[in-house]
Amino acid sequence: MEKIQELFVVVDNKPGALGELLGHLGRAKINIEAIGLFQDTAKISVSDLGRASKELAAGGYQVETREVLRIDLDNKPGSFAMAVSRLGNAGLNIDYCYGTVGKGQKSASVIVDVQDLDRAMDVLQGVEK
Repeated sequence: MEKIQELFVVVDNKPGALGELLGHLGRAKINIEAIGLFQDTAKISVSDLGRASKELAAGGYQVETREVLRIDLDNKPGSFAMAVSRLGNAGLNIDYCYGTVGKGQKSASVIVDVQDLDRAMDVLQGVEK
């Protein structure tokens, strides 16, 4: 588990908008490590945060960086439920999360945003793979 920086990008909610946004990153050879799209905002973890932020700002996007948690979990039923239940039991609300796992992979990474990242890390000690 670690704190990471993600990009928070305002994106139009219309056909083609996400492709256009991601095209800026692709042309700049910036790899997307995780992405969530939530109606009119994209949350993106990338290989080069500074360059990505500059590229998107130059493309006219409103971009912020935010600190979130990346949690690596075993890819088995109940792993994520246990982690988020611990956060809830500690009174930590999850503002949003996203993640995925490739078929046949032994672990999954999820991105979680909570108000108190340090406390969340303490609460989640031992839940990672």
